[in-house]
Amino acid sequence: MTAQVAESRIEEYWDWIAVALFLLLAVDLLTTLSAARLVGTGAESNPLMRWLLGRGVLTVIGTHLAAVVLVTGCFRLLVDRLRRTPAPANRYFALAIEAWLGFLVAVGLGVFANNLAVIVLGQSLL
Repeated sequence: MTAQVAESRIEEYWDWIAVALFLLLAVDLLTTLSAARLVGTGAESNPLMRWLLGRGVLTVIGTHLAAVVLVTGCFRLLVDRLRRTPAPANRYFALAIEAWLGFLVAVGLGVFANNLAVIVLGQSLL
């Protein structure tokens, strides 16, 4: 993989991590708060989120913001490692990153669908 191709891929990876974080944190936060308001915090299937909801909205928001900072910092380290990885291993490393990002986006969409089902149907898909 040439340096120019690698840099364009890395820019695209930042776009995908932004989408994943948006789904997993912002969309999840809004739909979880809506679902908790409608059916109560006891219906939350994630024990960590259920615990956070019991601590108040500001704690939930602060935890989500801390997660954004942590994930962004770790992803920056991962991208820096990709830049330093020699060919041909960098191609396989890039594919692993792409698979991981795809997985994160799929999980985010699944969480959104589940929260939406709780809001609309009153019950989880799980």
